[in-house]
Amino acid sequence: MTALLQTDPTLPRLPTEDDLPDTDNQPVDNELQLLVPFLLQAILLLAWAERQDWFMGVNLGLYPAPRQPAIGPDAFLALGVERVRQGSKLRKSYVVWQEGVMPQWVLEVVSQKPGGEYERDRDRQNGQGKLFQYARLGVQYYTIYNPNHWRRDEHDPFEVYHLVNGVYVRKTGNPVWMPEVGLGIGTEQGTHKGYTRQWLYWYDEQGNRYPAPENVIAQAQQRAQQAEQEREQERQLRQQVELQLEQERQRAEQERQRAERLAERLRALNIDPEGVD
Repeated sequence: MTALLQTDPTLPRLPTEDDLPDTDNQPVDNELQLLVPFLLQAILLLAWAERQDWFMGVNLGLYPAPRQPAIGPDAFLALGVERVRQGSKLRKSYVVWQEGVMPQWVLEVVSQKPGGEYERDRDRQNGQGKLFQYARLGVQYYTIYNPNHWRRDEHDPFEVYHLVNGVYVRKTGNPVWMPEVGLGIGTEQGTHKGYTRQWLYWYDEQGNRYPAPENVIAQAQQRAQQAEQEREQERQLRQQVELQLEQERQRAEQERQRAERLAERLRALNIDPEGVD
């Protein structure tokens, strides 16, 4: 279930996103850390275009609790919040005590420099690993995408963990269905921004991939081409019908002219054309 957070009005005022830093000044170290989350966000904007009860943050600071520093997942998804807030005020960061909902899903794209994405013995001891941190916060699903350094890290390129009784349990399969989120997440070969490779995609419960913007554009172009072809076929058909009608008209005109010439010759011979069978 979604964790709803409440504050006691008698307590001192808590800081808002306007009071908190909106960046850790740490750049991403490869383009994939931006392309993958923004692709997922774009797909969701198409798939859930009619819904306003969700927010997906990309490269946005996540403040889990007062007096705790921000966490910087590559992406996160929160259900039960306004996608576009009143007044269309953009978020500077995601402040959990201000939003009232802890994100249900987070994504980490592993970079060249390990960022504590996996649980290791030293992480369990000092509580610094992201697997431990997200579990402690109650994030229901944790996805790790590691297409470039998975051999180094001795893990698979794509892993999804589900929080069960406070502990992350890895889920198998590709895609992986997340019922509490209402989405599946998985990898598949595709083309995005001109790059053909394995990408992360959203899926429905039946395992059907939600279309990416490139797919929607290609489908629209295909429909437009098909419609143009149908219009061309109709135009050619009209031309054929018009040609046939013109040929029939010309034949009828030729028959009329022959009949008139015959009648003229008969009249020249003083023969009544009406009496000729």
